[in-house]
Amino acid sequence: MILGTAGHIDHGKSTLVTALSGIDPDRLAEEKRRGMTIDLGFAHMRFPSGRQIGIVDVPGHARFIRNMLAGAHGIDVVLLVVAADEGVMPQTREHLEIIDLLDVRRGVVALTKIDLVDEVWYELVVGEVREALAHTSLEGSAICGVSAVTGQGLAELVSSLDAAFDRVESRADLGRPRVPIDRVFTMSGFGTVVTGTLVDGTIAVGDELQVLPGGATARVRGLQQHNQKVDTAEPGNRVAANLIGVDKSEVERGDVLAQPGALQATRRVDARVRVLASAPRGLRHGAELLLHTGTVEVGCRAILLEGDTIEPGGQAWIQLYLERPIAAANDDRIILRIPSPSRTVAGGQIKDVAPRKHPRHDAAVRESLERRAAGDVLQEELRKYPRGVALSALLKATLATDADVSRLQARRLGEWLFAQEAWSAVADRAVRELAAYHEEHPLRRGMPREELRNRLGIQPGLFPSVVKALTQEQRLEERDGEVAAISHQVADQASGGPAALLLELLGAEPFAPPSLAEAMRTAGVTPEIVRALAQRGDLERLSDDIAFTRDAYERAVLAVKELIATTGSVSVAQLRDRLGASRRPMLALLEHLDAVKLTRRVGDSRVLR
Repeated sequence: MILGTAGHIDHGKSTLVTALSGIDPDRLAEEKRRGMTIDLGFAHMRFPSGRQIGIVDVPGHARFIRNMLAGAHGIDVVLLVVAADEGVMPQTREHLEIIDLLDVRRGVVALTKIDLVDEVWYELVVGEVREALAHTSLEGSAICGVSAVTGQGLAELVSSLDAAFDRVESRADLGRPRVPIDRVFTMSGFGTVVTGTLVDGTIAVGDELQVLPGGATARVRGLQQHNQKVDTAEPGNRVAANLIGVDKSEVERGDVLAQPGALQATRRVDARVRVLASAPRGLRHGAELLLHTGTVEVGCRAILLEGDTIEPGGQAWIQLYLERPIAAANDDRIILRIPSPSRTVAGGQIKDVAPRKHPRHDAAVRESLERRAAGDVLQEELRKYPRGVALSALLKATLATDADVSRLQARRLGEWLFAQEAWSAVADRAVRELAAYHEEHPLRRGMPREELRNRLGIQPGLFPSVVKALTQEQRLEERDGEVAAISHQVADQASGGPAALLLELLGAEPFAPPSLAEAMRTAGVTPEIVRALAQRGDLERLSDDIAFTRDAYERAVLAVKELIATTGSVSVAQLRDRLGASRRPMLALLEHLDAVKLTRRVGDSRVLR
């Protein structure tokens, strides 16, 4: 569990941490020289109850608010420090606003330097602090007067902090460990070391992890918690991880150490945000902002999905376009600041880390985001894939389990899923496309499978399962590698008219028929009719320009088999003499039989395969 400090500069945060833990969190030479915290400091302590916690000490100066925000993520209890001789100051209020936007609900206020004020002044400051806490997440928090110099009130403060941690729920192990990195350094003989607060899962020595958004992979050589070596670290603790396989130059504050494939880098997020009531103006559509989440700071542009301005005190859905990729997860808290003049203006919670670009003022988008916010993340994620999604990809994006999937309104095809409405749309589209195809090509038995796949936009690996499911639902049927509507029937073209005339012309001299093109012109048939006759089996096309009637083809094949059985092989000349035919159609016939793998050419003759 993590305790984080907050408060105005020079109100005694670092001094108080040292008094509580015995560890000076100011680690930089410049901090010690100037007597001012510049960057994050770290300590740890054990309460009388036996509970051990990590401590993150943050700078109080307005110029270092980005460092404060990097340390504010992941804290369970906040120690808001207010100097009794000065009271609530500007950075006290901004830090408190940040804590409220981050929804940290456990805290204790330490009124420091009480040895410098009298009782009347002290009570005035207590009243001022209670007024500042009103209507924030820390309203009603305990207020303890302390002096780090004399030790007065320290025991009461420790007791109040311990009680605050009693009300903190343990961090859930979601099986997806990640460490937003707040410090990177090297140690002689060890190499790269990163530190941060572990969330969402457990890591162990030997684990293969990934540094995001860059993607470098590393192995955990060693782990420490509270300066003690451990083999395994659980969520909710500060950890230091010694990494093998990654150089210090490849890692920086704001990166995330995570399981390979568990997170994806993103440059666009959807979030529900609240603009501070104290903001100097509303948050406008298109505003250029600084986004803080985890330990990262990144420039972004705000796309308001409702209206053109979120007024102070108001809330709305926005989409944020980021200047560069970051690694984040759904439900991560964010802080939004204007860069100049530097000021915190809003904050909220990410609800989709991989959204599509949304149209503005679209009620359907807002309703979908509201369902996500209500906890229906898995169903809404599935709706983003109208042409289906692999189950593994869906689980990765939502942290869901197979048990969660079983409760979805979905059509499951093996390892693929469709939202129920998406599947209905695919099935209806397939029926419409087949109907249109049959109307355009009434003499064809069906549409080529690949053509239907392209029309539906289904991935090749998924399409066989889609066809099988549509067949089971009697939306279509397969016919020799083609697909057709259940009700589709090809008209009988051989019973009369141009088709019958074509067959008559080809059958007049069955083994020396006229060229197909000539016969088609004479009979007045179209290529579509020829294709239909071939599909019905009324004729066999041997080449582009030669076709036999079915009877002629079967007699010719029988002759080929008999000649081979008698002489061991057959040549064009032998077959021509046997059937009383001309050379050209016999050559086409034997080449056709080679192609269908009935015969095999050996020199100038053919043998059976």
